[in-house]
This record gives sequence, structure tokens and C-alpha cells, in this order.
Amino acid sequence: MTVVDIQASSARQVGRTVLLIALAVVLIYPVAWLIGSSVKSPNEIIGNLSVIPEDITWSNYVHGWTGLPSATFGTFFLNSTLIAVATVVANTVSCALTAYAFARLRFPLRGWWFSVMICTLLLPSHVLIVPQYALFRWLGWVNTPLPLIVPKLLATEAFFVFLMVQFIRGIPRDLDEAAKVDGCSPYTVFLNVIMPLSRPALVTTAILSFIWTWNDFLTQLIYLPDVDRQTAPIGLSAFVVSGGETALGPLFAMSVLSLLPVLLFFVGFQRLLSSAIQPARLRR
Repeated sequence: MTVVDIQASSARQVGRTVLLIALAVVLIYPVAWLIGSSVKSPNEIIGNLSVIPEDITWSNYVHGWTGLPSATFGTFFLNSTLIAVATVVANTVSCALTAYAFARLRFPLRGWWFSVMICTLLLPSHVLIVPQYALFRWLGWVNTPLPLIVPKLLATEAFFVFLMVQFIRGIPRDLDEAAKVDGCSPYTVFLNVIMPLSRPALVTTAILSFIWTWNDFLTQLIYLPDVDRQTAPIGLSAFVVSGGETALGPLFAMSVLSLLPVLLFFVGFQRLLSSAIQPARLRR
């Protein structure tokens, strides 16, 4: 390799590094500005693009946590946590069972039912709001978490079912046959063979289910009209009309707190995902 080639290669590496740094700044700046604005005074927030506050105002967190007249923000946090955790468990269990049936078991019209499930991915969720609301109102479930949790027990998230089906199909069937020779039933094969090997898909389902449920606004707004049953995204909207004006400082402070559960959940499960992917790569 000549000196010219070495210089050209170094220039390309420097260019890629500069580009990646610029992209990182663009992506990180909004979050950094949100964190900085959470401790700024209202006058400093408006029209100020600086990340670092001039005067730190910790009272934004106090007013945001206790400033709403109807309920404390801790109530919204607790409601969001209960709904998100229940949704993660329901989605993971039901979608794993459904995916195992589609990927491994033989039953009539299996291909047809799988095609119908895939077609539901093309159906906009908004067209189902009115009939679903009418059904849940008839059941008396409105103003309870049941409309947000019970459907997940029926594997209604076709995306996660499809994800797990594709992953399970990549697991060698020889492992199933070996387990059946040892006397395992389809249920024990699922629990002792498929589930441990499907950990990356299960963790991915758990992460996305938690993030989507925690950030959901429209569905929770429809089914949870009472203030003491509402969740964090709906609680954040209360600051926009609090006292007839937008409380920017408390709004940004509670937005920062609302980001923490998603970040912690993702970081914690990402370690499980990484530890599960490494053995899978070694098996290949």
C-alpha cells in the first residue's frame, strides 16, 4: 500500500468519524435540551436554544409532581407502570404460544389463518376504535385497564407473532424430535426447548411492548376518562392547559421523569438480549 492510499484511507476514516459525530449531536441535542430546560425558569425556556441553564430551578420537579389539582404525577406513573408491565407479560406469553403453534404444530387451515393474521398488519388501528369501544362499553370495561390488557392475552399484536414465528422456524426441528424421543409432549417441548432458544425474540417483544404501551396516548385517553386512572402521557397533557396557560418548566421536568422508565427498561433488557444473542451465534 502506497503513501497515497494510506492518506486516502485515513481521510475517509476521518470523514466518517466527523459525519457520525455530527449525526450524534443532531440526535442527542433534543434530549439534552429537554433535560436542560427541565431546570430552567419559564422566561429562560422561551426562545433559548442553549442546553445549559443559567439558573437551575429545581422547583419545576416539585411543581410538576404535585402541581396538578386533580392528582399527583405519581398516580399517573403508577397507572402507567401497572398497565405496561401487564401488557408486556400478556403480549410475551400469548404471542409466544401463538407463534409456536404456527411454526411447529399441524392443524387445519394453518396457512390460511396465518395469512389472515398477516393481513391484519395492513389494517389501520384507527378503524377499529369505534367498534372496540362499543364492545368494551357493553362489557362495562370502560374506565378500567381491562381494554388495554385483556386483548393482549389473545395475541392481537400480529407483528410480534410474525417476529416469533420467523425466529422459531430458524430453530432446528431436530431438537424437537430429540425432545419427543425423550418423552416430551408438545407443551414441554415449548417450555424446555423453544422458549429458552427464543429468548432474543421474547426480549425484543418485551422491550417494544413496554415502550409502545408506556408512550401510548390515544388508546389510554379513550378508555381512561377518570383522572385517577389516567397514565403518564395523559398526565403530561394536563400541563398544557393547567391554569389556562402552558406550564413549560413542570411539563419538561415530568417529561424527563417519564423518559427514565423506558430508558431503564431498555438498558436492563438489552443486557439480556445481548447475552442471549451471543450463545445463538456460537451455535451457528
